Amino acid sequence: MHVHILGICGTFMGSLAVLAKQLGHRVSGSDVNVYPPMSTQLQQLGIDLNEGYRPEHMQPPPDLVIIGNALSRGNPAVEYVLNEGLSYMSGPQWLAQFVLHDKWVLGVAGTHGKTTTSAMLTWILEYARMKPGYLIGGVANNFPQSASIGDSAIFVVEADEYDSAFFDKRSKFVHYAPRTVILNNLEYDHSDIFENLKVIEKQFHHLVRTVPGNGLIIYPHGDSSIEVVLRMGSWTPRQQLGIAIPDEICKKLAANDGVFWNALLRNKQGSEFELIKYGQGATGEVMNRVNLKWDLTGIHNVKNAVAAVSAAHNVGVDVTTAIDALKEFKGVKRRMELRGTVKGVSVYDDFAHHPTAIESTLDGVKAQLIAEGGSKRLIAVIEPCSATMKSGIHQRSLNQACQSADLVIWYKAQDCKIDFQSLLVESKAPAYAFDEVDKIITYLEENSLSGDQIVIMSNGGFEGIHDKLLQTLQTDPSTLN
Repeated sequence: MHVHILGICGTFMGSLAVLAKQLGHRVSGSDVNVYPPMSTQLQQLGIDLNEGYRPEHMQPPPDLVIIGNALSRGNPAVEYVLNEGLSYMSGPQWLAQFVLHDKWVLGVAGTHGKTTTSAMLTWILEYARMKPGYLIGGVANNFPQSASIGDSAIFVVEADEYDSAFFDKRSKFVHYAPRTVILNNLEYDHSDIFENLKVIEKQFHHLVRTVPGNGLIIYPHGDSSIEVVLRMGSWTPRQQLGIAIPDEICKKLAANDGVFWNALLRNKQGSEFELIKYGQGATGEVMNRVNLKWDLTGIHNVKNAVAAVSAAHNVGVDVTTAIDALKEFKGVKRRMELRGTVKGVSVYDDFAHHPTAIESTLDGVKAQLIAEGGSKRLIAVIEPCSATMKSGIHQRSLNQACQSADLVIWYKAQDCKIDFQSLLVESKAPAYAFDEVDKIITYLEENSLSGDQIVIMSNGGFEGIHDKLLQTLQTDPSTLN
């Protein structure tokens, strides 16, 4: 079968392409934004990529067209599919129908941390020799690609709340029918399709309604929005997790729900912590204590790790094995990925695109720099790229999110509604906004110091700023101080 994917370079659609290729299909695709790491992964697999949405890309006509949710009526490729009567479906529908229908699905949902948690969980299962299938919304460094059919009945899927397609406005995760589901967190996002937080909570309720009675819901203690979701109706056993929750509360919650997972931080940056499992029984006593020292930082990654361990435990992986696996976890591309160091200046790429994610990332980096005892500066370079960020809804949270940075640089796109003037005035750290990427690069070239840690945050391509900056620093004849 020849499958053509419209929007193939998106993280989700690109992973579908990998799965379709592994199932033996001929796979091609089109996208308006073809850039690494997804484009590199697809080309290496022999998948034909086309720039733009032109009907001629589907000549001769494919047997099936999978249409991504970024495409809408009026798009020339979409109009061609409809006019010619080609067979088509949404990505989530295809995944559910052709891959997940006979699997024990472990779904990872939430506003933040889905990709990293999915990668952690998949790696734990792989380390435990369970040969899972998986679809991760990014490229995990422990795996050669972002998706795999696997060789077992277990499948890990990043369960996104965004809608499925222009003809299917249900959230993607409603299609997946997970037996084990992680609800990482829940905040307002995706303002382009969700009017408010209540609408998103309703979508998560729809997900919860699909989890069977012999499944498991894993969620963080104290997340008010998730509590709202569960009060709408839940028919499935639950387990909670937390960070530094008092012992007596852990025992009580374990006695009520059967298990509670608690992480005790050994340092502020989160690079070492103790995981405690409180177990079944009327008193909820401690069943496991395991220490983890790893390469990742940030409280958000500690939470991701605890969630991944608990989900893996649900399908038979013991806690010690799960922790041993995480010691070898190598992270995900575009999640604090070091792109290079030139003349003592380190440049990182991070996918953070929500104030909470930005704050967690920067807090983790800053804590690590403090622990190292040096005087290195933390420079945040941020592109408000998502529809929610560009709408200005999070205006009041942005300076708080950047409080750990020593210098903040904003990319000021023309369609961005953020009041940058107010943002800069109210910033505790020196802050600047530029309307061109080249201006950002010039500023950093002229003002960077040896030892600077530059964290570039965007969920888009950011015009290739990472490589451009590294190249500029490399060719700059001046010597950094």
